Amino acid sequence: MSSAMNNLDLHDLGVAQLAAKLAAREVSSVEVTQHFLARIRQHDHLGAFLATDATVSLAQAGAADARLALGERTPLLGVPLAHKDVFVTRDFPTTAGSKMLENYRSPFDATVVSRLGVAAGGAGMVTLGKLNCDEFAMGSGNDNSAYQPVHNPWDLSRVPGGSSGGSAAAVAARLLPAATGTDTGGSIRQPAALTGITGIKPTYGRCSRYGMVAFASSLDQAGPLARSALDCALLLSAMAGPDPDRDSTSLDLPAVDYATDLIAASARGTGATALKGLQGLRIGLPTQFFGAGCAPDVLAAVRGALAEFEKLGATLVDVSLPLTELSIPVYYVIAPAEASSNLSRFDGVRYGHRAAHYGDLTDMYKKSRSEGFGLEATRRIMIGTYVLSHGYYDAYYLKAQKIRRLIAQDFQTAFAQCDVIAGPVSPTVAWKIGEKSDDPVANYLADIYTLSSSLAGLPGMSVPAGFGAHGMPVGLQLIGNYFKEAQLLGAAHQFQLATDWHQRKPGSAT
Repeated sequence: MSSAMNNLDLHDLGVAQLAAKLAAREVSSVEVTQHFLARIRQHDHLGAFLATDATVSLAQAGAADARLALGERTPLLGVPLAHKDVFVTRDFPTTAGSKMLENYRSPFDATVVSRLGVAAGGAGMVTLGKLNCDEFAMGSGNDNSAYQPVHNPWDLSRVPGGSSGGSAAAVAARLLPAATGTDTGGSIRQPAALTGITGIKPTYGRCSRYGMVAFASSLDQAGPLARSALDCALLLSAMAGPDPDRDSTSLDLPAVDYATDLIAASARGTGATALKGLQGLRIGLPTQFFGAGCAPDVLAAVRGALAEFEKLGATLVDVSLPLTELSIPVYYVIAPAEASSNLSRFDGVRYGHRAAHYGDLTDMYKKSRSEGFGLEATRRIMIGTYVLSHGYYDAYYLKAQKIRRLIAQDFQTAFAQCDVIAGPVSPTVAWKIGEKSDDPVANYLADIYTLSSSLAGLPGMSVPAGFGAHGMPVGLQLIGNYFKEAQLLGAAHQFQLATDWHQRKPGSAT
């Protein structure tokens, strides 16, 4: 490492900043990787990582350095990240946070992993390991992991949100500059909000689901978590794009460069020419997002953030999403139904956990699944099997799908009056670990503001917006119409040019 870098805390640099240092050859990818691996070991108490392998990571960093030495200058080359443990990887085990897949090794990489990685055709990012998550991405607090709960770096007694809690906690604690996550009902946005970082769930189908361990196939979507909208834009540009040969749900839309316009906006700065950077943007405020169900401290932070958007030239308009309350029962019919179907493949025969002792084949199925699945996964499998059973399919599953279509129509009605919809991500700040373990309904209610956009397949993101009770972070949610990720990222970037909430880190003054 050059002398200019000796006293610099590499972990305080974001994706774009690190990429610039690497491109200028001020630091090598191997040095950066060594720094972050050491930091991961120092913060093992967070429970954010399920697997690391220094040999693999340093080999990838060496390959990135070789490309840099040849003059290659791609936006992410040599920058480290880690993947939520629902993306299969050849070089690291993939468990999906479950004993059912303990020590499982995939023979291939997920599309998102290969597009970001150092192999031919990839963006050149270095994988530091696999990140903890709720079992099969089922949870809102990351305390459903079969291995260990993840701790929120702002307060170790509190959850980081779920199911991408390991990803969010690792980014917030500066264990890496960015991570991948998945969002089924809010599992990127909610942990991003509770840990004070930025995360975006793109339109359903923007990112390939190939190699993503399935929870609910019509809802699951990959996305990035990082400290800023610009960093998320850099990752999403590499992650997104059609994958027709391997994922039939991927959109037949070309890859998009989400970062160039944001970089240009940064160059303009925050002076007079940038002061009204959001002039003409109409932000819709759903009445249902600002009612008694949201904690006053969260509402205060969100209102303060919205006032900043007004200063930047945006106009606030009232809109309505009348079926918001129905999103919880609709989601918790559809998602468990799809989970019941997807998780039926884990039977102890082909791969995954098999009971050590059993009688006949039926007994092997029962014992293997009972031992392999945790409480929340079992609960959702049972609910899903019930709603799909003869005599109940029409009453529950079919009706839920009809209401899902009405929820999507509500959003289109609202978007006739506005460009972007805003509100809180979570009704409260992060709660204590185990506080809601005995009350699954209370856990489900934590997703009240994120579920409806997931059911509609819309893009949404969480942006750090200040702090609430106990000095814990609050996130502002921005929801866009289909394929409007660039608009969301642009609005968030303008907000982050004018504020510094996204730059705060655990231990800093609030």
